[in-house]
Amino acid sequence: MNTWRFCVRAAFALAAAASAVTSYAQQKEIKIGVIYDYTGPLAAGGSLPGAQGTKAAIEMINERGGIEGYKINAIYADAQSKPDVAINEMTRLIEQEKVDLILGVFSSAHCVPMAQLADQKKKVMWATICVASSVVKDKGLSHFFRVQVHSDQYGETSCKFLNENAKAKLGKDPKDLKVAIIYEDGPYGAGIGGSNETNCKALGIQVALKEGYSATAPDLSSLITKLRRARPDVILHTGYNPDITLFWRQAREQGLKWSALIGHGAGYAQYDKLHAAFGKDAEFIYNVDPAAAQLLDPKTLKAGLGDVTKEMVKRYTAQITDRKVDEVPPHVSMGFNHTYVFLTDVLPRAIKKYGGISTDALRKAALDTDIPVGGTIQGYGVKFFPPGHQMSGQNERSAMVVMQYINNDTKIVWPTAIKTADPVLPLPKNHSYALQ
Repeated sequence: MNTWRFCVRAAFALAAAASAVTSYAQQKEIKIGVIYDYTGPLAAGGSLPGAQGTKAAIEMINERGGIEGYKINAIYADAQSKPDVAINEMTRLIEQEKVDLILGVFSSAHCVPMAQLADQKKKVMWATICVASSVVKDKGLSHFFRVQVHSDQYGETSCKFLNENAKAKLGKDPKDLKVAIIYEDGPYGAGIGGSNETNCKALGIQVALKEGYSATAPDLSSLITKLRRARPDVILHTGYNPDITLFWRQAREQGLKWSALIGHGAGYAQYDKLHAAFGKDAEFIYNVDPAAAQLLDPKTLKAGLGDVTKEMVKRYTAQITDRKVDEVPPHVSMGFNHTYVFLTDVLPRAIKKYGGISTDALRKAALDTDIPVGGTIQGYGVKFFPPGHQMSGQNERSAMVVMQYINNDTKIVWPTAIKTADPVLPLPKNHSYALQ
């Protein structure tokens, strides 16, 4: 009897072990090559928060058990703030690591050649943060998809904001308003600068100066001299963290003043770094960007997304161990949201409808994406312009807001329908950079 019981127990144990081995053997995975700038000047400009957002989304999905039996195997690579390194890492991930998908990146200077490489290698690239319209415009890409906004939208948004507020806030008709457009001269800055010029002129706003500069320039004093001569009411600036800091420091030294300065993402999205560099002078800076998810009213979004945002903030905060987190940058939402859309919308469809995670399955599943407005944590929907369109692969439902840093807090001040505060315009008279 005892022998019989022992044999039965042994048989059950062997069966359980065999089942575990079978289950382990059947565990599937999708390998995703994740590329961001973890080091170099672009890391502080927004790349690192974006990368942390992506990591939080991947870890959250894996802790839930993955997607349709697939675990997410993320292989992280550092572009080191260098386009050539980004390309080399992308090539390594595709050819050596045999990844199923490329995900990232922060810099448009990286994104332009990477998008071309994705088409050459017939490997899907899912872009999370880079914004230059030139990445996709008239390129006819077939394997590149971007949920993120594009640079033409930045220029349009800041000019519309000024057009709507010029009379009420500055006491000037738009035709009497003078703006200066300055930008780092890479694909990111040049794209937004060009859009600023086109859209402001179309609204009748005067462009007193438009000038680019190298993001690595050691001195911007000649640009500031030109700005002083042009005497703009408003400065529209697109740059990264180091050149923004240099510009503001030299502007103060040379006595440059303005009624408002509107930044466009990147370095202007990092309020903690702006405050560390400028102190109280960081107050009332504007930033045009997709909305940081935590600033939106969850009631305006699909049910359950408010809880997803809370989880994102919790996970991001847990990654920051060297300082107190006062602000969660918009780039965290971009990295998290756009990764989350792929993992929870595109990937399940590829597996269930198209039979797996092949490049063809992922591409077809992406083209089927149809998320309505309010269906993501950043408020906008997702639907890609189809092949043959001038902007094929770009999300046609992406949207922007204008934010302003007021009393050490970030407020949405445009569009009016969702604003959380009235814009402070012009600068208060006691502000260091205020026109008197």
